[in-house]
Amino acid sequence: MSGRKLIALAAGGTGGHLFPAQALARELVTLGYRVALITDRRGQAFGDRIGVELHRIRAGRIEAGLKGKIVAVAEMALGTLGAQRLLKRLGPACAVGFGGYPSVPTMIAASRLEVPTLIHEQNALLGRANRLLAPRVRRIATSFAHTGGIAKSHLAKVVVTGNPVRPAIALMRGVGYPALNHDTPFRILVLGGSQGARIMSAVVPQGLALLDPALRHRLEVAQQARPEDLEAVRQTYLDAGIKAESASFFDDVPARLASAHLVISRAGASSVAEIATVGRPAILVPFAAAAEDHQTLNARALAAEGAAWVMTEREFMAAALAARLAGLIADAPRLTAAAVAAAALGRPEAAQELGNLVDRLAGGANGNHAPVERRAA
Repeated sequence: MSGRKLIALAAGGTGGHLFPAQALARELVTLGYRVALITDRRGQAFGDRIGVELHRIRAGRIEAGLKGKIVAVAEMALGTLGAQRLLKRLGPACAVGFGGYPSVPTMIAASRLEVPTLIHEQNALLGRANRLLAPRVRRIATSFAHTGGIAKSHLAKVVVTGNPVRPAIALMRGVGYPALNHDTPFRILVLGGSQGARIMSAVVPQGLALLDPALRHRLEVAQQARPEDLEAVRQTYLDAGIKAESASFFDDVPARLASAHLVISRAGASSVAEIATVGRPAILVPFAAAAEDHQTLNARALAAEGAAWVMTEREFMAAALAARLAGLIADAPRLTAAAVAAAALGRPEAAQELGNLVDRLAGGANGNHAPVERRAA
């Protein structure tokens, strides 16, 4: 086995947790570490793409009702014992948790074994799993300068690193905001994850169709939509005389983001981080059912700096969207200022910042750093 130090990454099985883990894995390999991803069944498909060691553990999600809680606690206990055995075998120099309940057993086991520990929070509110772990870990890395849900007693652990984005997104950082005047095309990029595409498909095409014909003829729209919505979306744009491209997936989102004058999107952590990294103004529509309404907090963080406009699901109606768009399209200075504000919030070096923090905790890939002091769990 290689003599290089190993870093254990623990993450829930969704893209929001696994994408930053993937970005950190790349950075750690560059720094000379071996990396192991510890996740649940859902995360295994993502793990295969990272190209690192992959391990699966049991984890229970806290469910409503006494029976659900008992089962979850039992699953968590078994998962923690399994994770402890695994970590003893792997001997990691540091363990990093990215949230989601599947990260909890590994991080509890790491703290019991006195492995240096770090959690990373992608959203503007510390998630439930990370809240459970915050008292046990050495450092708390955050994506936002102000992150809710962190106890005052844990603020000394906080390091703002940002949320790592895909390398292709970071490469678009230097692309300036596209020139905009009254007779140039106005490009809109509409993004919606699996939970957001339905409302985007229902509202955005109808809203754009309500615009004055002169504005509609300037538009160039690229919209992601669910396969079952594509026909209706395309027909609405066609009937309105709007130049539009709709697909269930765009493999060139970084380039489309860089060329956009305005983005309409949900406010998930990855989406917000990518929009800010490239520096584009956005209308953000938080997913109302997101845990503890964290997407609203993400959106407000950008809106507070003048980088975005927030529309709740209740407000996000065709007529309201049309009115908002008509005002923005006619105000190029306002859009340009929002683009500058968004870029100021972007952290394209987030993966490197997080990697450096892990490197310090681990004492360096080759022992080049002094070990970080141990803190009481």
